[in-house]
Amino acid sequence: MDFAFDAPLWRWQGEASWHFIALPEEVTDEIEDSPIARGGFGSVRVSVQVGATSWSTSVFPDKSRGTFILPVKRQVRDREGLAEGDLVHVQLSTAD
Repeated sequence: MDFAFDAPLWRWQGEASWHFIALPEEVTDEIEDSPIARGGFGSVRVSVQVGATSWSTSVFPDKSRGTFILPVKRQVRDREGLAEGDLVHVQLSTAD
């Protein structure tokens, strides 16, 4: 399944400086309703493109937000010039 959406980059409020993008509810609903294999913690393997940067990772369910969250590593943020609060255009494909 392929998705494209815009969502803000946010920082996890904790000791680690993790940054994430929350998937829109409709994207989360489609992923949850599909027969995709799940990994640890309910994760789903995905391929992602932001700007000119592509990578493979997993999205993870976040019960407090009611959606999946996409981790965005520092290398990606630096390469694409992203900062907390930026609206990011994401192209995401679930791994089949």
